[in-house]
Amino acid sequence: MSFIARPSLRASTTLSTTIRALSTTTPAAYHQPRIPNSSIPIPNVSGRVPLPEDVLPSPVLAAAFAPKLEIPAYPYGPRRVYHQSNTGLYGSALIRFGNNVSKRNEIKTRRKWRPNVQQKRLWSKSLGVFVRTRVTTRVLRTIDKVGGLDEYLLGHKAARVKELGPWGWMLRWRIMQTPEVRNRFYKERKELGLPKKQEKSLEAELLEFKRHGFKFVEGKEPKSKRELKEEVEKVFKSNEESGEDVVALGEEKELFMEEEPKPKISA
Repeated sequence: MSFIARPSLRASTTLSTTIRALSTTTPAAYHQPRIPNSSIPIPNVSGRVPLPEDVLPSPVLAAAFAPKLEIPAYPYGPRRVYHQSNTGLYGSALIRFGNNVSKRNEIKTRRKWRPNVQQKRLWSKSLGVFVRTRVTTRVLRTIDKVGGLDEYLLGHKAARVKELGPWGWMLRWRIMQTPEVRNRFYKERKELGLPKKQEKSLEAELLEFKRHGFKFVEGKEPKSKRELKEEVEKVFKSNEESGEDVVALGEEKELFMEEEPKPKISA
């Protein structure tokens, strides 16, 4: 008999190991489309978006106060349980825990049920674009029932606002800046016979400017809102001509929860 020498399988095969690089960076947020005919972007799930100049009356004032004006804080705060629900429309869904029980020996094994979360592109009628978001199937059924994403976000009941979460609250704020939603609220106030929104008085505006660092000479304070606007624009124009920073404001003073000075006790 003749034997044919065959190459050894161990010698011919080489073990290839793939090393996955570990990254400490956070995953990228949703890549939202730009809204046509508007400079206000869709908020990011990781932070708030300042108001640009199409919300403020003057571009000079917008350049000054845009970094300080933010979305109103969510009244219920971030969710402390199931942190992933802060970045999507999860409703009131949480991870549920329980046991798998065998039929023969009734042995219990711990397990958990995660909510059915999908990544979808939902159409917003007021924005005119598709909004990317994580959403549970339960919330999707609610959106179809109420008539769309805008109607779901504009729900005024406390239970609806509570289930929106921080991300839904930011989307709610964004669609409320659109002309369509503003006109809708204006017509509703008119039909209900509610008074128009009262404008801030001159004293309130002066106090707000002083909080942001503006200093007015005593006795030469503006006597009208028009004079106040002209005075502020002069300050920013002079800063631009001198080459200094456009925003030359002092530190903002936090008036909330400020401790009042103790009254002096007369002897």
